[in-house]
Amino acid sequence: MLMNYLKIAIKVLLRRKFFAVVSLFGISVTLMVLMVVSSVLDQAVGPRPPASERSRILGIYEAAMSGPRGRSSSSPGYLLLDSFARELPGIERESFFSHEDPVTSWVDGRKIETQLKRTDAAFWRIFDFDFVEGGPFSDQDDRDGQFVAVINETTRRRFFGKRPALGQEIRADNQTFRVVGVVRDVSMLIELPFAEMWAPISTMKTTQYRHEWLGGFQAALLAGSRTDFDRAREEFRRRLTGAQLPDPKQFDTLTSSLETRIDRIATPFFGEVESRSALFRLVVVGAMLLFMLLPAVNLVNLNLSRILERASEIGVRKSFGASSRDLVAQFLVENLVLTLIGGALGLLLSLAALELLNVVGPLPYAEHRLHPRIFLYGLALAGAFALVSGIYPAWKMSRLDPVDALQGGR
Repeated sequence: MLMNYLKIAIKVLLRRKFFAVVSLFGISVTLMVLMVVSSVLDQAVGPRPPASERSRILGIYEAAMSGPRGRSSSSPGYLLLDSFARELPGIERESFFSHEDPVTSWVDGRKIETQLKRTDAAFWRIFDFDFVEGGPFSDQDDRDGQFVAVINETTRRRFFGKRPALGQEIRADNQTFRVVGVVRDVSMLIELPFAEMWAPISTMKTTQYRHEWLGGFQAALLAGSRTDFDRAREEFRRRLTGAQLPDPKQFDTLTSSLETRIDRIATPFFGEVESRSALFRLVVVGAMLLFMLLPAVNLVNLNLSRILERASEIGVRKSFGASSRDLVAQFLVENLVLTLIGGALGLLLSLAALELLNVVGPLPYAEHRLHPRIFLYGLALAGAFALVSGIYPAWKMSRLDPVDALQGGR
């Protein structure tokens, strides 16, 4: 019986080409958009190298000083992090590092601009970079102020072409660094570890950064587990409450927070409420469901119009003894076949769109990939909507009186 349903479904789709094309377009494009959005979100918040432990990582992204004369906010300064973010309860490792800043180099008359991040050695024990040459610099290198650097593959190619970079020198920002390691490129969407070149904090040109409460730095803290987040946050908040600022007449309060990556993205939309991550997830899931619902509604309308076209066929089948159950099953199988074909086209479109984004996308080093699990979820959801969109038209079709159906459904 099922094989007969499948044969009929394919013949119906071939006979009504316009309907098939419109329906396939809606299903395949919907799946393609979902795949592109999910790929971007996965890079921004999902666990992938060099942030494979992202579910355990808290970041310190912003800080503020306020008082009688106003308020000043920016990224935290090294002094704030060094004074209040070390050895928090539940935190296994902490790393402090600067923002990535553009530095200029000249090679054979060519100007090369590189994004340089100054880090401590703990940075390499939190983030799992994939080294293709050498390795990270050490705590001793940082303490001794060694001018060593790790670079990404693109920077190696810009400076050295196809030659190995290990032991070579790069002059950047009027400083000369010896390359000790080369890592694979990191997407800009993986915010905390992203850069093109990493050097020890101690190679900064002045030590003024050690005395600044605000500006130029961020932190990554690796917790033992997610259950340790609340303890670390509460202790960090308590320490900041007791901060003694240099000029209380201007600023007497220091504030900052430990945030997950999703917190960081959700804060501009929902503020610093405790439930902002859950709200963000709810909005994203709701938007995707709504986006999937649109083609389902279109399918309902198209399917209803098809009933009138097929009224005579339905009347003939009912006259020869076809039950309402048989007619409903046939119509649902037609919808599922349509969804599966649309899913296959959506898969091909997704692969093409993601590859195009990898080549010409606006974000440096973004690596958009098709996620089989998410694609299967999307296809299953499309199948569910296909069933939903087919149930009412199928039920209405099965209720047609044979005599009325043979007369065209009037």
